[in-house]
Amino acid sequence: MPLPFASTSHGKIAFGFFNIESDMLLLEEMFFFADVFCGVMAAKIPEAKQKGTAEGSWPGFRFDEPERIGDLMGAIHGVSYTGFLGELYRRFPFPAAPEAFKQKTRGSRTQPEVTTIIKSFAGRAWIPFESRWEQWARIGEIRFDWAVFQDLIRYVWKGGYPGWEKSRPSDSVLAMQKELEAQGCWKGQGFL
Repeated sequence: MPLPFASTSHGKIAFGFFNIESDMLLLEEMFFFADVFCGVMAAKIPEAKQKGTAEGSWPGFRFDEPERIGDLMGAIHGVSYTGFLGELYRRFPFPAAPEAFKQKTRGSRTQPEVTTIIKSFAGRAWIPFESRWEQWARIGEIRFDWAVFQDLIRYVWKGGYPGWEKSRPSDSVLAMQKELEAQGCWKGQGFL
């Protein structure tokens, strides 16, 4: 589930996974797949460490009309299937058994279906990224201090809330971790 994180530009914002069958992440009105996010982080965090700064972008989706996102809690509880989240939860409902509530490590397999659904509600967009090593990072228009940016990366690494199925991160997260470790940007449960 998405959690609140403190930004320096927009106050508290929502970030995270929102359906255990998909590897899609949300950051307020921006939505993007975790494997793409992890690939950019694996390239741009080491670049920022080496050069002091890094910029890039990745493909995603943006909701110009926030009401088209839908009602996450209503969709989870099966009482309101509005917008994108409603359609997504019709296709991939919340599990009936509480112990089944774990982020699937193979969530990237649903990307074609999730893409088809989201295209009915949001436009494609490039999500810009910029960072200053150990100072701040910006995703879209939302800026984070370095500690909170590290928390975003840790959230993805842990599989958000409720965590990864079988306590094993997805392949894209493991690849990001491996690259960040190789570049001296990762230690223990998060990058330096």
